[in-house]
Amino acid sequence: MKVLLPGSVALDPDLPEGVHGVVYDVHAPVPEQHTDAEVFVAWGNSGDNLADAARRLKAVRWVQTLAAGPDAVLQAGFAADVVVTAGLGLHDRTVAEHTLGLVLAAARRLNLLVRAQIGRRWAGELGGLQPVRDSGSFRTLGDANVVVWGFGGIAARLAPLLAALGAHVTGVARHAGERHGFPVVTAGALPELLPATDLLISILPATPATTGLVGAGVFELLPDHAWVVNVGRGATLDETALLAAIRSGRLAGAALDVFETEPLPVTSGLWDEPGVIITPHAAGGRPEGASGLLSDNIAAYREGRPLRNLVAR
Repeated sequence: MKVLLPGSVALDPDLPEGVHGVVYDVHAPVPEQHTDAEVFVAWGNSGDNLADAARRLKAVRWVQTLAAGPDAVLQAGFAADVVVTAGLGLHDRTVAEHTLGLVLAAARRLNLLVRAQIGRRWAGELGGLQPVRDSGSFRTLGDANVVVWGFGGIAARLAPLLAALGAHVTGVARHAGERHGFPVVTAGALPELLPATDLLISILPATPATTGLVGAGVFELLPDHAWVVNVGRGATLDETALLAAIRSGRLAGAALDVFETEPLPVTSGLWDEPGVIITPHAAGGRPEGASGLLSDNIAAYREGRPLRNLVAR
């Protein structure tokens, strides 16, 4: 059995006897001599590479993406009977860490401080004596109401970090209850929840149901001092509605790591907006534990056992 491994990341999975790993270039067509591969592992592939693999790998039976979200693989055109598994869990720590950085940058107004530094201006209005509590501004995680929409593995790593700094965290997921010690509600509770929210963090996956879900209707429910953070998928957030809300003072700001079009076009109004923090899809990028996941799943595949992180198609 042949397994195609991406050259975009160092991988050293344990391969059972009879399994042969071949490293390929994620930006070039799969070499003809390797189109007989049964397993295709994806990470950082170009869209053309994935489409080429879907078209030419006639023997492929299973695609393992190391990305937490399988949307790129699902859009590539692989046959409906090809099994797809995702990289859930591989990015939990790094994305949680980056999200915390964005949240703290927003609270401490690092976006404005950096602009002042570039202009060699002493931003005295952001330093010196400050109110201990300012109900009309998000300036601290202490006693802040934080809503995390998309309460999966990343949120499980992030929520305790937010809580350790004094935030009150509520998750939003498909099923209500309690997860990892935090209350979780369904999206149906958002109309009651959002008006008292200081910070909305979206970690939603890209699906037909989530396209543009974080949009004008959501922003209208938030108080005008609230910030929005998106580290899930760019397609889930309505950038036009977000920009309008910030420019009108309907929202205080946004910290964004993912965008509908990446790289973000130079013509986007988000670039020049002082209340917007932009990072270039930098939250993940390091699939920690990928070799272990591959080792487990390849062994399970060979033995006919269920695979981890199976994606419903």
